Amino acid sequence: MKTLWEIMSWVSRKEQFEKIGDYIEFSKCYLEFVTTELQAEIIAQNENNYRFFQYRRDGEYNITRPVNGDLFLKLPAYENIANRFESTLENILDIKNDMSGRKCMNNFIYTTQQTIGCALDALPSSKTNTSRKINGDLFERLIQLIIKKLGLTVESETLGVQVPHSGEMMLYQNDIEIKDCGKIVAIGSVKTSSKDRIDKIFLDKLMYNRLTQTNTPHFAIFLHDVQRAGKEPAYKIGQTFLTGRFKAYTIALNPLDGVYYCDLRPVMKTDALLKEHIKSLDYLLCEDIWDYI
Repeated sequence: MKTLWEIMSWVSRKEQFEKIGDYIEFSKCYLEFVTTELQAEIIAQNENNYRFFQYRRDGEYNITRPVNGDLFLKLPAYENIANRFESTLENILDIKNDMSGRKCMNNFIYTTQQTIGCALDALPSSKTNTSRKINGDLFERLIQLIIKKLGLTVESETLGVQVPHSGEMMLYQNDIEIKDCGKIVAIGSVKTSSKDRIDKIFLDKLMYNRLTQTNTPHFAIFLHDVQRAGKEPAYKIGQTFLTGRFKAYTIALNPLDGVYYCDLRPVMKTDALLKEHIKSLDYLLCEDIWDYI
């Protein structure tokens, strides 16, 4: 079993994560570590399915981001799904009607990315900004690799779009461009949370489609929308999803063609408008992405 220092060194190097197998190898290592080497697991006071991992002295007793215990897999379950994960992606339509299989896939992706985020939380506070950038970049890359494994052509690029009658260009840095015969058929944004980002995603769809005079589908993928709140020992979770702002953009501006979460907030399952527009990630991979193309 690797030490926490070795895990932190590993996760800090993005070049170590070039294939889905690289992500799986790291996640197995981290899940083995947290099985026996934590100082404590702290249960969130307001939503008991969330917990925080606290490291020992080697991790400066740092406390991680909140982890949803209903989604976060233990090592044996993770290894079981890992053995067939890439094969499942290559034959994704075989599980379209298997809701249990789809749930396992969603939880697997959530666990994989959360092992990265939690490992980065062990780094010193002086590296917080660097950790946040690494976490976001690795989630974006993971989703790109997953979509490519479906057999689709995926690119990430900065795209210039001509502004009519001005000679100026609007630049769009797209996390995901799905192409068919070289033509963009869908554009996706991949973020670990919607905090401080949701406005731009809606506006990008509006401006891009108006400037190009197309109706290109735009979708967004988020890992979760929670963060640690409160003080020791009464830690709890706080929601970073802005319900009112999401509804305002959806109703008054233009709805996104799909919004997908690994970790759905309860309000997304009960509010009628949110239920219509927000789904779990498996819906993108098993159903909606095929409609987009």
